[in-house]
Amino acid sequence: MSSLEKADKLRALREKAFAGGGEDKIRKQHEKGKLTARERIELLLDDGSFEEFDMLVTHRSTSFGLDKRKYPGDGVVTGYGTIDGRQVYVFSHDFTVLGGSLSETFAEKIIKVMDMAAMNGAPLIGLNDSGGARIQEGIESLAGYGKIFLKNVLYSGVIPQISAILGPCAGGAVYSPAITDFTIMAKNTSYMFVTGPNVVKAVTGEEVTKEQLGGADIHGKRSGVCNLVCDGEEEALLLIRKLLSYIPQNNMEEPMRITCTDPPDRTEMWLDEVVPDNPNRPYDMRRILEAVVDHGEFLEIQRMYAPNVIIGFARMNGYSVGIVANQPSFLAGVLDNDASVKAARFVRFCDAFNIPILTFVDVPGFMPGTVQEYGGIIRNGAKLLFAFAEATVPKITVIIRKAYGGAYDVMSSKHIRADINYAWPTAEIAVMGPEGAVEIIFKREIREAADPEAKKRELVQRYREKFANPYDAASRGYLDDVIIPSNTRFKVIKALEMLSNKRQTIPPKKHGNIPL
Repeated sequence: MSSLEKADKLRALREKAFAGGGEDKIRKQHEKGKLTARERIELLLDDGSFEEFDMLVTHRSTSFGLDKRKYPGDGVVTGYGTIDGRQVYVFSHDFTVLGGSLSETFAEKIIKVMDMAAMNGAPLIGLNDSGGARIQEGIESLAGYGKIFLKNVLYSGVIPQISAILGPCAGGAVYSPAITDFTIMAKNTSYMFVTGPNVVKAVTGEEVTKEQLGGADIHGKRSGVCNLVCDGEEEALLLIRKLLSYIPQNNMEEPMRITCTDPPDRTEMWLDEVVPDNPNRPYDMRRILEAVVDHGEFLEIQRMYAPNVIIGFARMNGYSVGIVANQPSFLAGVLDNDASVKAARFVRFCDAFNIPILTFVDVPGFMPGTVQEYGGIIRNGAKLLFAFAEATVPKITVIIRKAYGGAYDVMSSKHIRADINYAWPTAEIAVMGPEGAVEIIFKREIREAADPEAKKRELVQRYREKFANPYDAASRGYLDDVIIPSNTRFKVIKALEMLSNKRQTIPPKKHGNIPL
């Protein structure tokens, strides 16, 4: 065979790989409103930056007629490229090839790109669209999943791992995205579940659709499995680019700082009166966050899940920060099971990747009741406490209004190693709210008063004046300063700059035993 013929053979193989499962399968993919594996990569990465690995790999199975169904690439596209000039590694399932089912060689391709991402200290992005394990390969496909799960675990906290669910993701396949740092789903075309609707009906008799069982809205609002819900694939892929802009390449690097044109000393005078005079009246904490951060840009994570706590990324004078904040406009900002776990995992991510944590507090306590107690509020609240206490990144806390009881301690208080703790003049720091406190302290005095209600109001006011303010805590050094609200942005930025060289360690250990 001449050199020209050999070159022609290579071109033919590459063209076959680019064709995936063929024009008919590609058309069906588009008819479902879905992009192909390669189209997704082109949209995700910088133009012309993608370099592919293992384009010519094929499976080795001969069972059940698979020896007659071989495709170059074997159903997954892997390689590396750049996002905003920063190197990333990516794998993208090709549903047009055998339904994107995972085989032994399919898994080997993914494991190779995972190892290269870790070795070179760059983020790993998985674009999932697969029917699951390739049934014809049996144990080899299951072994492939297990090996991928192991790599997910070993590289957790070493490199950022992001999963986009852009089609089916069922059975054992769901556990790889669950281990990764962020999971993004597209509405109407993606779903995740351990067992599908047919199995659910056979075992429990319950009839449910794929969307009802594991659609983007379900996992975005109810289960919390999904971190970001998007209207379509294009939005999901662009959101990955946005998300990565706040995150460093690996755990040994700092987040990238960008040039900021938003003045550090910018003041927002309306913040001085944003907190209502009535302590039981809600307000939107998100407005405060957007007023303080650079250009009002805040990328919220898990917005629809446990909305009584807000988490997300922003910048302060160009520095990337992770934000945790109570939301008084939903359940008064109380900490419950879901909110505690949601915030704890975010805090641990920020700590793993050197992202400073900024906490805004307005918390009346932990949610009472049998539902919460039976659901493990003690254990789940302890997760958030553990996460904040363990974190060694710069931690700055601003108490806006209520900081009651154990929730005050848990929300990055000075007592669990927060670095800088500020409070607004509207802050109320106490064991509990005034009404509950006087009913316990002055129970007999109220009962024996000529006018119990009037007496209670008098005692509540006295308690509020003595305890429901920031000055007792400030006098003991538990607050570093009581600040004017409109000056919050400047104070936080100065604190971040002061802490930029912070070095703090924890006692030597293999790892802590967080109350999972």
